[in-house]
Amino acid sequence: MIYVYAISSKLHNYIYVGMTQNIDERIKRHNDGRERTTRFYKPFELIYSEACTTRVEARVREKYWKSGIGKEKLRKIRASFN
Repeated sequence: MIYVYAISSKLHNYIYVGMTQNIDERIKRHNDGRERTTRFYKPFELIYSEACTTRVEARVREKYWKSGIGKEKLRKIRASFN
């Protein structure tokens, strides 16, 4: 199972979208500052995840969530957390 996920910085206006096989470990890596891309925006909270059966399917979904329309939906999801 491959997971597509979105995390939101608790301190900055930043949303990161990625994919992984182990979502808990991946978010821990982001929050520990072990990922160069997100290091300066930590800490994070998970705002969205979905399970995909293949890596190809996950990549298609990841590209969608990184698009303008996808990011806009993620902003609405993030706003519902507050």
